[in-house]
Amino acid sequence: MRTHGGKVPDQPIAGRYELLEELNSGGMGDVWRGYDAVLDRPVAVKVVRRQAVAGSPQLAEEFAKRFKREARITARIQHPGVPQVFDAVLDDAYERLFLVMELVDGVPLSAYIHPERPLPVSWAVAVAAQVATVLSYAHEVPVIHRDLKPGNILVARDGTVKVLDFGIAAILRTDVTKLTATGSPIGTYQYMAPEQVRGGRTSPQTDLYALGCVMHELLSGRHLFTADSEYLVMYQHVNAAPTPLRMLRPDVPTALEELVLHLLLKAPEARPADVQEVYERLRPFLPAPGEEPAPGEGGPRGAPDPTGVFRQPYAPRARPGARKPAATAVDPAAAIPAPAALPERLREEIAEAYAHSDALLEEERFTQAAEVLSEIIEPAARALGAENRKVLELRTQRAAIQLLGGDYRAALPEFDVLADAYARTGGPSSAQARACRAQAARCRAELGQATDALAALRGVLDIVRTVDSDVSEEAVELRRDIGMLLLAQGLAADAHVVLAPLHDDLRVVYGPADELSEEVAEALVLIELDLDGPAV
Repeated sequence: MRTHGGKVPDQPIAGRYELLEELNSGGMGDVWRGYDAVLDRPVAVKVVRRQAVAGSPQLAEEFAKRFKREARITARIQHPGVPQVFDAVLDDAYERLFLVMELVDGVPLSAYIHPERPLPVSWAVAVAAQVATVLSYAHEVPVIHRDLKPGNILVARDGTVKVLDFGIAAILRTDVTKLTATGSPIGTYQYMAPEQVRGGRTSPQTDLYALGCVMHELLSGRHLFTADSEYLVMYQHVNAAPTPLRMLRPDVPTALEELVLHLLLKAPEARPADVQEVYERLRPFLPAPGEEPAPGEGGPRGAPDPTGVFRQPYAPRARPGARKPAATAVDPAAAIPAPAALPERLREEIAEAYAHSDALLEEERFTQAAEVLSEIIEPAARALGAENRKVLELRTQRAAIQLLGGDYRAALPEFDVLADAYARTGGPSSAQARACRAQAARCRAELGQATDALAALRGVLDIVRTVDSDVSEEAVELRRDIGMLLLAQGLAADAHVVLAPLHDDLRVVYGPADELSEEVAEALVLIELDLDGPAV
């Protein structure tokens, strides 16, 4: 047997994984039914194509690190609708990556879609509601799928929907629209949100747009947009109004059509606030417990029934606001004994905590690295005071680790509290207060709170300009973040106003070959492609 990307290995992969049967082939690679000889269990093995994997040992090492980081973040999604990634193996030639995953027996959602045989409304809604449930757990982490599409959604034999390839888009960076020498975009363009087409920042609302595309396709049997070229489809995602579902299929309920159009709004922040809102708006169209299918709602013959799980309650987890505040959000002004001199034993324990945390960071074990610092922060605060410099430094390092590890929900309140503490102890314009406010803004951007993030970043930049140069490292990073966030929000003209002078400054101060110079140059190229202008 052969894969499309080359010959199947004669020996088990990594000495344990055997490839038995090819299940399907996709743009990034082929999926095989496999067997784990060590744990005596069936597995799925995704063979990632050569062009998706780094072509040199140095780049391959970076690729492997990125996989490990994203796989660990993805592993935090504790939901049966998310098949787990067990392992990743790069072959000796650094040409192929084998992703070993949980094997799910089911039918791809793409097999349900046919322009002449649209799905019953109850089936389409049941699939969308289950996907929303899975996304509610993912966005809590937060993990953004970035490549949600029918080919990544599987309906298991019991009717349970499984969302595949969480984290794979981030690992392979397929969410970033790059152009080849021929101008061909890379990515699943039929489901790309406008901010992805622009190469901007993704957020949970990016997944909501893709869910809208999937719902439109399930209910109408056709893609949201079609054209003679990928570029024109991407142009339509940015500029064209979707065709309302009732024009294509009059039996679609008005409220359902309105939900799909809401999901498909161009600006991320104009879409539903979160996936829980989407689920609540789908609920009226779901079957009640004990309800039997109505005539004509049988769905495709022999296909698993996704409405079955709603015969019993099946709802997403509660919003974060319904739970107790994170431990990292403790008010530093809380009553703690007055500051004291640093005892020798405590000094040693703090040094040991830093060393242990740093060692864990080297292995990219972010959760454990943050926990090690948490264990010393409380006794240090009791002994020295909540706003002692050593205590604030420990908390800042912990928040930075949480940010680095993708735990934005934990890092955000901690950076907010730290910014206020540093403002009290060192002044509102102190370097530490500025840095924490900027990091809090970056967390907000990652969580989809773009308006608040932009306001905060601009506020910090205004302060930096009063105390330092406009081309200082701090100012440059802030200008870059503001421009990229504007671009992601579809404000291309505003982004150009920020990024064009930044690029000029970077070329003069750091040179055109500098990594940041090249990044800003790529963004300007995207703007100058004039995706917001007239189609040609």
